[in-house]
Amino acid sequence: MELKLIESFVRVAEMGSFSRASAALDIPQPSLSRHVRQLEQEMRSHLFVRTGRGVELTEAGQCLLSYGQAILELTRKAHAEMDALQGKFTGRVTVGLPPRVAQVLAPVLVKSFRSRWPKAAISISEGLSVSLREDLILGRIEMAVLFDPAPTPKLEWQSLFREELVLCGRPTRTHPLPARIEAAALSHYPVMLPAMPNAIRSLIETHCGARGIVLNVVAELDSVQSLLKLAVDGQGYAIVPRGSASHLAPGVKLSSIEKPAIRNNLVLAYSRQRLLSRLGQATFDLIVAHDLGALLTN
Repeated sequence: MELKLIESFVRVAEMGSFSRASAALDIPQPSLSRHVRQLEQEMRSHLFVRTGRGVELTEAGQCLLSYGQAILELTRKAHAEMDALQGKFTGRVTVGLPPRVAQVLAPVLVKSFRSRWPKAAISISEGLSVSLREDLILGRIEMAVLFDPAPTPKLEWQSLFREELVLCGRPTRTHPLPARIEAAALSHYPVMLPAMPNAIRSLIETHCGARGIVLNVVAELDSVQSLLKLAVDGQGYAIVPRGSASHLAPGVKLSSIEKPAIRNNLVLAYSRQRLLSRLGQATFDLIVAHDLGALLTN
């Protein structure tokens, strides 16, 4: 099975059109059609059916597509690894970042990556830690920065930064915000938290549940910034990472939570089932070298 036949088949399947695939591959359409016919003869199956809008995969074509994509991806990685052995980093690495981390890390990471390896490419995938963890396990991304990932034998990670959580809002006579507040006192505040299965929410629930602290949750929002906006508006009190609440409106205060303090653990993770490529390992080391704590808290 020749690689050019597989590539032709995959591009036609992905684009749903021989003409578009021909343009993308920069080969004449008759040659592209010949490649697909050769592959169909080798597979002893029809791979496409024509429609009014182009072509669609047959059942056999759908079966072959995933294998074809995997073969092309392995070929790309093999070429990249051979280049890396000669000190020439090529290929692509995909890094998952939570939105708040992406805001501060992505600009410096992409800049330093491009300056070191101009012939390689980096792709940033943004998402909540729960989604990024799943993408890592399924092999959709090569590494990811995660908040407090649930223990699993499928992932390996290195801790980057531990950030304390604080109570944020507008102090009142009934709900003052001293410089420090004991965790048990959180039950007296109308608090606003991310909805489950958000990593911050899981961390808060674990700490409070273990100590019998029942929170009065009046609102749930996935975005930390949305929680802070409601806290600024006086709608309740948000429990958020300190770095996210560094620039607040006048009259809004923070209380450090103690006895015990609640700190999240920001880690850089990769799958134990898939070895990092040489470019991936170099990117992993590059992320570790950045002072993520300083980026998040400044």
